[in-house]
Amino acid sequence: MSDRKRPFEGNGDTGTSKKLKSDGTSSNGPSSSSTPLGDDLIAKKRAEIAAKIAAMKKSLPGSALATPTASAAPSTPASHAPSPSPGPVVSDDLNRRVAEAKRRVAEAHSKVALKDNPYMSLPQTGKNKNKAPEPAQQGAGLKMAAHPLLLDNSVPAPQSKKDRYKPMQPKFASIKANARNAPTPPPVTTPLIPSEIKANPYASGSAAAPEGGFEGAPRERHGRNFRFNPKGKYVQLGNQIRQEAQLEELKQRIAENAKKAGLDSEFETLEKNIRRDAPPDAEWWDAALLPNKTYDDLVMGISEMNIRKPKSPVDIYIQHPIPIPAPGEKNKIEMKPLKLTKKEQKKMRKQRRQAELQDKRDRIRMGLVPPDPPKVRLANLMKVLTSDAVQDPTRVEARVRREVAMRKHTHEKMNAERKLTDEQRKEKMEQKKVEEEKKGIYGAVFKVKTLSDPAHRFKVRKNAEQMNLTGVCIFNPGFSMVYVEGAAKFIKQYKRLMLHRIAWTEAARERGGSDVEIDNDDEEAADKGKSVAKAEADGQVSLEDNQCWLVWEGQLRDRSFGNFKPKSCPTDASAKEVLGTRMAGYWDQAKNWKPEEEELF
Repeated sequence: MSDRKRPFEGNGDTGTSKKLKSDGTSSNGPSSSSTPLGDDLIAKKRAEIAAKIAAMKKSLPGSALATPTASAAPSTPASHAPSPSPGPVVSDDLNRRVAEAKRRVAEAHSKVALKDNPYMSLPQTGKNKNKAPEPAQQGAGLKMAAHPLLLDNSVPAPQSKKDRYKPMQPKFASIKANARNAPTPPPVTTPLIPSEIKANPYASGSAAAPEGGFEGAPRERHGRNFRFNPKGKYVQLGNQIRQEAQLEELKQRIAENAKKAGLDSEFETLEKNIRRDAPPDAEWWDAALLPNKTYDDLVMGISEMNIRKPKSPVDIYIQHPIPIPAPGEKNKIEMKPLKLTKKEQKKMRKQRRQAELQDKRDRIRMGLVPPDPPKVRLANLMKVLTSDAVQDPTRVEARVRREVAMRKHTHEKMNAERKLTDEQRKEKMEQKKVEEEKKGIYGAVFKVKTLSDPAHRFKVRKNAEQMNLTGVCIFNPGFSMVYVEGAAKFIKQYKRLMLHRIAWTEAARERGGSDVEIDNDDEEAADKGKSVAKAEADGQVSLEDNQCWLVWEGQLRDRSFGNFKPKSCPTDASAKEVLGTRMAGYWDQAKNWKPEEEELF
């Protein structure tokens, strides 16, 4: 055997040649039965190759074919070498294609190996042979740069839950638990060599954007980690909610207790926070004197102000304002004339009448007024009509009686004309009430222990309407309150009615019964006891200790009610609702008010 290797035969079918070699050669020696089959197969293949070369020559007539060399012929063992025969000639083009196919197969195997093992670097392919060689490393010793293969140029693996094959990650359970709770570190960016950036524009890092190269590389997506709530977070929130609920329940319970005790008005906040406006740049009384309507103009001096200029509001004329009557003048009491005795009144009347008569006589003497006809009466008939009365006294007497009747009729007619009608009299009374109200509005609050008797209710309501008083009468199981407002004169009369004129301990007498007066005191006491017992049996309240007190009186700004109306209020809240927010305190004052004799004990 020679050391020379056998060249490649066929169209890259290495497996076939090897199989033929194994079939043609055995461990025990050559077999004569298998040799003719191998020769026939080789001859067949050579014929196919020759046919393909002939077809290629027809398509490429200008191509030159090289003659085969002795090395191109397949070598066989000496024992199996067939007789030499003239075979087809293999061209250089076929050898070039076979070499290209081998290179492609090698590249495919290397890519598959790189896919299975990402740490294997790509081999230099035929296309990279023409690239310029990398620049030589500058420096020596510590200043010398590291070799490119030693740099970590690989793309960092994505930090997500699906990435189970993390490089350089220990596989221990305890450390794995700690790493799961620890925050994920950000990916480390490594500087890249410009040559590698040009080769891979999608590489990450701060220097990954080449000059004028591709800058739109997609960002790497990072998975979200678990965020565990700290211990006791929701327990604290629950405690806070429970505290707020307890506080609201406590406030509601306090309000209910205050409402039952009648002190709910003390917890009402009536005052409101009012925010004052900012002061203006200039007051209205100074704005006309300032050129720019601000007090900054005072820096310019008095000469620049609108004081001694044609458009200034200040001039040489004096304006006297219209006098406004003072508020106290409407309550000023007029001076009454001096009261005279009967004798002095007659003397004054006589002097006045004499002066009027003397003035009339002077006018008659001067001819300004015609004289009055004689006033004939039956008493002076003979003195006035002397001759006529003597001649026909009957006719004269009839005429005198007729004149007397005429004078009487004229006098009564004049009096009837001066007399006011019912409407005019009522209007005059209302006008007087209005004049009294102009002097001021006053109010009063009365507390009555029991106001169940119908006669007492009628007097309270009717007198208030007649005196043009407005207000309300509230009936409550504990006590009754009367609030009235009106002129000072009528409030004074109503106060006398409530405190002195009405007998609060006497009940109204029965209607339709006979009024019989009994002088016997014992029988009267017995009847009184019977009436009290009967009233208690019928459900009526006893009036033995009934009394009325004046709780408050004073001046008011205006009226709060349009008329006087009675109201039944079983609770304090309903009574305060009837009075309104402004006068709700009157109910608490009347409820807590006690007379002086009770306060002493």
